[in-house]
Amino acid sequence: MFEPQSPSSPSPSATLLDKLNEPQRTAVTLPHVSSLVLAGAGSGKTRVLTTRIAWLLSTAQSSPQGILAVTFTNKAAKEMVTRLASMIPLNVRNMWIGTFHGLCNRFLRIHWREAGLPQTFTIMDTQDQVALIKRILKAANIDDEKYPAKQMAWFISSAKEEGMRANAVESFDDYTRKQVEIYQLYEATCQREGVVDFSELMLRTYEVLANNQALREHYNARFRHILVDEFQDTNTLQYKWLRLIAGRETAVFAVGDDDQSIYSFRGAKVANMQRFEHDFSPAKLIKLEQNYRSFGNILDAANALIRNNNGRLGKELWTDRGHGEAIRVFQGYSDGDEAAYVIDSVKAAISDGISLDEVAILYRSNAQSRLFEHGLFNAGIAYRVYGGLRFFERAEIKHAMAYLRLLNNPDDDNAFLRVVNFPARGIGAKSLENLQNVARQSGTTLWQAACGGGAGGRAQAAMAQFIGIVENMRIATKGLVLPEIVRHLIEASGLVGHYRLDKDGQERVENLEELVSAADSFLRETDGVIRVEDETGATSEIDDPISAFLAHASLEAGDTQAAEGRAALQMMSVHSAKGLEFDYVFITGLEEGLFPHDNSLNDDGGLEEERRLMYVAVTRAKKRLHLTLAQMRMLHGQTRYNVPSRFIDELPATLLQWLSAKPRNFLDTPIASEAIPRSNWSANSHSLPRDHGGFRVGQQVRHAKFGTGVIIGAEGSGKNTQVEVNFVDFGIKRLALEFAKLEAA
Repeated sequence: MFEPQSPSSPSPSATLLDKLNEPQRTAVTLPHVSSLVLAGAGSGKTRVLTTRIAWLLSTAQSSPQGILAVTFTNKAAKEMVTRLASMIPLNVRNMWIGTFHGLCNRFLRIHWREAGLPQTFTIMDTQDQVALIKRILKAANIDDEKYPAKQMAWFISSAKEEGMRANAVESFDDYTRKQVEIYQLYEATCQREGVVDFSELMLRTYEVLANNQALREHYNARFRHILVDEFQDTNTLQYKWLRLIAGRETAVFAVGDDDQSIYSFRGAKVANMQRFEHDFSPAKLIKLEQNYRSFGNILDAANALIRNNNGRLGKELWTDRGHGEAIRVFQGYSDGDEAAYVIDSVKAAISDGISLDEVAILYRSNAQSRLFEHGLFNAGIAYRVYGGLRFFERAEIKHAMAYLRLLNNPDDDNAFLRVVNFPARGIGAKSLENLQNVARQSGTTLWQAACGGGAGGRAQAAMAQFIGIVENMRIATKGLVLPEIVRHLIEASGLVGHYRLDKDGQERVENLEELVSAADSFLRETDGVIRVEDETGATSEIDDPISAFLAHASLEAGDTQAAEGRAALQMMSVHSAKGLEFDYVFITGLEEGLFPHDNSLNDDGGLEEERRLMYVAVTRAKKRLHLTLAQMRMLHGQTRYNVPSRFIDELPATLLQWLSAKPRNFLDTPIASEAIPRSNWSANSHSLPRDHGGFRVGQQVRHAKFGTGVIIGAEGSGKNTQVEVNFVDFGIKRLALEFAKLEAA
C-alpha cells in the first residue's frame, strides 16, 4: 500500500510523468491495449519501458505478479529492476523481468515435470555443448572433420531457434541427412543426461505451452501486461513464444526500432515488427523521435542515410540541442594515413580536455583494429577493446604466433603445447602427458622427445605428422621475407583451412590474413630490427626479423590496454557499439567491400542491414563525428584499392566537412590522390633505381603469387621503393620492391 498523500503533494503516478515529453507520456499512460512503440536511437526508450511498468503498478492497473517484462540482456533486466525499486514503494524483486532465456529457465524450474525434465536439470554453455557433440561423434564413429562439432552446434541451435526438432528439419542431400542424424543423437543424449542448451530453454517452454492448454490458459490469464524491449531483435521462436503466452486480454507493449535491426546473423527477424501489427492489431503506433543524445547535424545525417532503406515503419529523429559541428570526413591515401589521422585527432581531443572514456573508434571488421592498436601503443594512449580481445591476444593469432615461434625455436615447449594438436590431429591429453614424462626423464624439450618417438603408441603417427608440418614449413620459408613466411605459415599449418570450415570462423580467417599485413608493416617500419631494454636499463638490438617480430607482438600485447577503472579510449566493432554513446566517434574504413561489407552484397536484404549498421554507428556520436577511409588498404595480407563507401554519398553534402580532397570514382579516374602530396611518385618515369634490378614503368613482370603484370608507377628510393603493378588476374597491387621478388617476364 502507498502512504497517503497530503493535498498539496503530487501523487506518485503524477510525479512519474514529470520529466517525460508528450509522446513518451502518451506511451506510458496508454490504456489496456496492445501497442507498438517505435523508439529511435537516444529517445529514452528504457525510461519509457520502466515508467510504463511503474505507472501500471502505481495506478493499481496491475499487480507485480500480472506483469511480464522481457529484455535482451541480463544487464538491462537488472537495470530495469533497480530503476523500478527507486520509483515505486513496492517489492519488485520477484517480478517476472528478465531475458527470454532467463524467463524460460524460471518457467521450466516450476514446470519441470510437464517439460519432461529432471528437477535438477543442468544448462550447458557453448563449450559444454561442443564437448558433448564431440563425444557423440566419437561414439558414433562420425568424421569430426567433415562434421565439425562447432558447426553442428550452430546447425542444431539454428534449427531450434526456428522451432524445429530434428524430425522437422528438411534434408535434400546426404550431408544434411547426416546432420539431422547427429541432431537426433544429440537430443537423445541431452534427454538421457538431463541437460539442456540455451536454445532448448526456449523451445521446451514453447512446446509445453503449445501442448498444455490448461497451463497456457493459466499464464494467459496471469500476465495481463507483457512488455518487450528491443523487439526488432526477436527471432522466429521468440515471436512464436510471445504469441502463445499472450492471451486475448493481454496488452502487449512492444518497444523497438526497425532501423537498428542488425543481428540477422543471430536469427533476428526485423519483419517481426510488421508481423506484430498484423497479429496483435495494436491500437496505437507511437513514435519516439526526440533524441537526447546527439546534435542536429548528426541526426540529419542518420535520417538521410536510413531513408534509402525500403519497407521501414518510418520516423525522423530530431533534437532541440542545436546543429552542432559539421561531420568531419578524412580520406587518406593509405590505411596508415587513416590511422595517423585518427591518432592525431585523439591527441587533439585529449588536449581539449575530452576524457578518453568519451572517445570511440568503430570498425566493421575486427581485423581493422590492428593498425589503430599499433598507433595507440606507439603514442602511449590507453585503450580498451570493448567486447573483444586485442589483436595479438586473439586465439587464432596466438596459434599462428606459436607456429612462428616453433619455426624460430623448436625447443619452445609452450608454443609446442599450444599447437601440437591444433588443428586437431588426434593427439590427446594422455599422449601429451606421456611425452612430457619422457622429456622430463631424459632432460630434453618436448620437440626433442617427440622427434625421438616419445609420444608412443598410436599417437606417434600423428606426432610425426605434426613434426613433418613444421619441418616442411621451415624448408619452404627459407629465404622468404617475413610477410611471405607468415602467409605460408597460416595456410600450411592448417589454421586457415580449419577456420574456413567453422560457420563463425570468417572473422578469424580475416584476422589471420591481417597478421600478414602486420608483418609487412613491421618490416617497413623497423627493417626487421627492434631495440629492447633489460632490467638494468641496458638496450640491445634484435636483428633477426622473426625474433624481432615475436618480441614486437609481445610488447604490443603488454599493458597499454587500460586496466578496469582507468580512463581509456574505446575500440569496438559497430555491432558491439549498439546501445552505447560517446562524445567523439570515429567510423573507420568507409569503403565499398569493407563497409558495406562484401558478404552483404550477396545476401538478400544484406545491403539494407549494412545501412542499418551504419545508422547505428552514426547515432553513437553525441558531439563530434569523424568518418574516415583510405584509397589504398593493406587488408587481410593484400593491398587493395578502394571505392569510397556509398554511405558517404548518401549523406547530405552540406553536413560534411572534407579534411582531404573529396574522392573521385577510382574506376573512372587515375589512382593518384590530390589530397596528399606524393612528390616522389613518378608514374611517367622510365626506370627505377639500379640497385633494384633496373625495372622500369611499363615493364612486364612476374610475381610468385599474382602472376604476370605491368609496372604502372613507382614511389620512393632505395629500400623504400614501392611499385604499383597491374596484374592480369589480381588487378592493381602496391608492392615493396625489396620484398616482392619480381622477375622480368
